[in-house]
Amino acid sequence: MTTLIKNIGELATPVGAGKQSGAMQNDCVKRIKNAYILIDGSKIIEVGEGEAPAADEVIDAKGALITPGLVDPHTHLVFGGYREKELAMKLKGMDYLAIHNAGGGINSTVKATREASADELYAKASEHLDFMLANGVTSVEIKTGYGLDTENEVKMLQVIKKLKANHKVDIAITFMPLHSLPDDFDGSTSDYVKYAIDEMLPAVIDEGGAEFIDVFCEKDIFTADECKQVLEAGKSAGLIPKCHTNEIERIGGVEMATSIGSISMEHLIVANSEDIAVMKNFDTIACLLPATSFYLGSTYALAREMIDNNVAVAFGSDFNPGSCPNNNFVLAMNIGCLKYKMTPEESLCAATLNAAAAINKAQDLGIIEVGKQADILIWNANNLDYIFYRFGQNLVSQVIKSGEKI
Repeated sequence: MTTLIKNIGELATPVGAGKQSGAMQNDCVKRIKNAYILIDGSKIIEVGEGEAPAADEVIDAKGALITPGLVDPHTHLVFGGYREKELAMKLKGMDYLAIHNAGGGINSTVKATREASADELYAKASEHLDFMLANGVTSVEIKTGYGLDTENEVKMLQVIKKLKANHKVDIAITFMPLHSLPDDFDGSTSDYVKYAIDEMLPAVIDEGGAEFIDVFCEKDIFTADECKQVLEAGKSAGLIPKCHTNEIERIGGVEMATSIGSISMEHLIVANSEDIAVMKNFDTIACLLPATSFYLGSTYALAREMIDNNVAVAFGSDFNPGSCPNNNFVLAMNIGCLKYKMTPEESLCAATLNAAAAINKAQDLGIIEVGKQADILIWNANNLDYIFYRFGQNLVSQVIKSGEKI
């Protein structure tokens, strides 16, 4: 069955094969007036201007803005409990590591996640995905990392696999064994690294479904060398490396992630010009998390300098119960555009094509082009600038996922 979207006021979409960097992160976004899109099943078969062809079903956009579906390449949306009690600590001036070292932070979520049943985790995560889909996210990455032992990491993986099988949102799965040293682990971080490699990783590979492996390279969490050991083991097992790094302090994570061939580096809040000089010569993506900087009251990553140095920038929500309890990806995009001083075009590319590239899906997602998956948003707006000018409101009026109206 064919579906035609006609009377598009402005079609704004990145074009090009794979991630876009430098000036092309802006220039790759084309704005087409009086456009139409023809879909056959789940794929786009024609994009044009002017008079539209016939189709079995017609959607009248009535002069609205159309963009690709949004791709959120960094979330921790499967978790037990919440951490609203940490708000008072933040307001008193305690930083992320201070809360973590005081017994809050990641390990409090690990405890709640271990105590929750798989069914409870699934139901909660499904609700979050429903909200995200209604707000324009058609594809999302989900990490494990709140189990931190073999049994519970596998439990999380099974929950994410079930979500992937049942939910309309496309899901990329990341195994994250190095997120924190669990409170109940009897040993050092080096002992835990060995446990992650020798026990957790084989169990996750046997379970199947994970595509990526991620680590938290940060002061008082895991060293660059410890993270490299785990990423190397994961890469040898067929997983694609990612790396949380330079969120709070610089401890060599950028150099380590470069040496291991990470597809993306996440956070990069405190990455400086030296780090950017390393990244510009390496085929990676800076996956920036603007809503995390906003919530933590921290500085913002040097996105403008990254783009000016030909580093591809993507946005992620970083939705999690501690450092960024926000599952509104459009709000994260708004913050990124304003605080990083990125153009609407650069910001759209960061939330679509570059975000898809950060999860190795740019061949199908993040672009409105013949042959691509028909993940399309109709906005309550008539131009791209408007959705970045207005913030804190859901302006998505219609989601089309794999050719189907949601």
